[in-house]
Amino acid sequence: MLAVYPCLINVPQAAWVLALRALLLSLLLALHLMPVQAASSPSLDVGANTRPGLLGVLATEGTQAASDGVASGSDRTGVVEGPGAQRATEALVATSDWTLEQLQAWRSALRSMDGGAGQLPAELLPPSTPTAWHPVTLPDVRQREATSDLDTSRRYQMRWYRIRYAPPHSRWPTSVALYMPRLVAQAAAVLVNTDNGWRPVFDNQSGAREQWVRPLWVVLPAALTELRDEREIEVVIAVPVMQGLYYSVSSVWLGAREDLEPRHDRRWVLQIGVPQATSLTLVTLGLFALVLWIKRRDEPAYLLFALASVAWLVRNLHYHLDLPRTRDALDWFWWITHASMSWVMLLTFLFALRFARQRFSRFERTVTAFVLVASIVSLPLWGRGMDTLVMLHICNAVVGLGGTAFVATIAWRQGSRELRLIAASLVIGIALAIHDLGLLAGWWWPEHIYLMPFATLVILASFLYAVQYRYIQALRGIERANEDMAQRLAEQSDQLRSQHDKLREVERQQALLLERQRIMQDMHDGLGSSLLSAMVAVEQGSMAQDQVVTVLRECVDDLRLVIDSLEPVGHDLVSLLATMRYRLGKRLQLGGLRLEWDVHDLPVLEWLEPPDALHVLRLMQEALTNALKHARATRVRVVTRDLGRKVEIRVEDDGEGFDVATITAGRGLRGLQRRARQLGGSLRVDSSPGHGTVVTLRLPVERTDPEPSLQQG
Repeated sequence: MLAVYPCLINVPQAAWVLALRALLLSLLLALHLMPVQAASSPSLDVGANTRPGLLGVLATEGTQAASDGVASGSDRTGVVEGPGAQRATEALVATSDWTLEQLQAWRSALRSMDGGAGQLPAELLPPSTPTAWHPVTLPDVRQREATSDLDTSRRYQMRWYRIRYAPPHSRWPTSVALYMPRLVAQAAAVLVNTDNGWRPVFDNQSGAREQWVRPLWVVLPAALTELRDEREIEVVIAVPVMQGLYYSVSSVWLGAREDLEPRHDRRWVLQIGVPQATSLTLVTLGLFALVLWIKRRDEPAYLLFALASVAWLVRNLHYHLDLPRTRDALDWFWWITHASMSWVMLLTFLFALRFARQRFSRFERTVTAFVLVASIVSLPLWGRGMDTLVMLHICNAVVGLGGTAFVATIAWRQGSRELRLIAASLVIGIALAIHDLGLLAGWWWPEHIYLMPFATLVILASFLYAVQYRYIQALRGIERANEDMAQRLAEQSDQLRSQHDKLREVERQQALLLERQRIMQDMHDGLGSSLLSAMVAVEQGSMAQDQVVTVLRECVDDLRLVIDSLEPVGHDLVSLLATMRYRLGKRLQLGGLRLEWDVHDLPVLEWLEPPDALHVLRLMQEALTNALKHARATRVRVVTRDLGRKVEIRVEDDGEGFDVATITAGRGLRGLQRRARQLGGSLRVDSSPGHGTVVTLRLPVERTDPEPSLQQG
């Protein structure tokens, strides 16, 4: 219900599920914590300040939410008779004009007789003259004026409502109870006419401050009814009021306790339980909204709802707290509860407009100014001369009508589904508020219950639906955006895959081109140069046939080296050397050299590519050719060793050898060392006269920075 902003999508769905659970939990908890009605005893204050149990009552209320039944006919004024519990819609009424001192004496006398015997003073008893009584229709209401004069010098009036009750079939029930849906006056009392005169059986002084909102419930002492077979009892309800001011006395129900108690329980739930549960529910959701606002300070909707829930709790404080005892504290208490209704209205409008597509600053400032002025004007600081309660709520109703019409117009123009629903709930709310205003002023339906708590539930339900609708719409928007994004991503992936395939083909063609260029360069420098030299020598007649054969054989060996370097060896140096052994073994054998093969497994050289393999093969070919052609050796040995971070290849022969210190490095030796450096390794030649020659090549296992010339072949 809280995140009505477009940012709703940032709120997890579990948060809203949590909010709904909190709503149900707080409602059930509020109902469960209501005290169960205490058992009555036949004493003076029977039934005072007792509360009914609430569980299971809501489901049985049926159609009696607004009224407590239909009046049954009566043959005589003030007489209740017939089967079961009966409702008295007529009574005999008498009035006594009292001073404040007489009213205080009345209250003191009732307190002194609490639970004991005795008689009330004669001047405080109902009138005994028959002419003092006249019939009156119940409910009996004096309307509240828009502004009432609260002059403290006013006199008081005691209104005596007399009703006679005859049991059905002349059989008295086990316990007789009296029930009144509403009694708005000062502390009421109930008297029963006995053989010894009028006896008070109920005094509501302790619950006078809450009497206006709580149904009156009195259980008559069994001692007053058990000896009255075939007779009727006479009951007087004493209602003190201030002359000229508002009061409301509802119809009176009399009958068996077991018949009236469910009716009283239902009234208690609807009039007390539901407002309490609604307030606790809103406070729970308000705390939830406040936590969300603390996490997301840029979303005022959360804060507005939290403040509205607090304002509604303040409006209903009289349902949760006992009223203050002092006059000043009571005035301030009622000002806080009534003025907070204006703030609830303001915050509700501000919150509802967060569903609109634009801000309406002028409307918001106007309503805020009205609420501030109304709150200040109604302060108790200006004295107690006037009661402006009805006027304040009339102004609230007028502003509420205007604000609801404004929100409904915005909802109709913008076509927002959720805002239209909220506007409809506000219309229902303002209608119920006008109902409560008439009930407060005594204009109509005095026995109805106040319906604003139910209006709050309607508005709350519309908020929850609107939030859920917007949340679902946001989720659907994200799903559509994700689908569009997935489709665009698939298209981009297809394009990238196509471009990648084209790039790989270009790279492959480029690699083939480079490989062709390398092979052509190797064949030009090696094979081509040897063939060209041999051809010139043959043309000049300076080369014998056996020399031509030797040159051609060397050309074939060189061609085989180039071909072998292209064979896939999987970066395995041992496989490369084995290929060379296969190619050159016969030639060495024909030259009279015995080849000893001392080759062991070596680690894989990840950098060993075809250009590198050709360099290794040419180095080994050069070393073996020197042993074959110049060293006059009879044995040559190829050795490999794993040195950890390097690998070693040695070519050893038992030829004549030479003095390394006296030999100047020619082009052949410099070429060998250049190739070794291009491989990232080193080449060393060890020899001495008569002891043969050792050529050692060491290569790194991992090479990180090859020379550019090596990559180019």
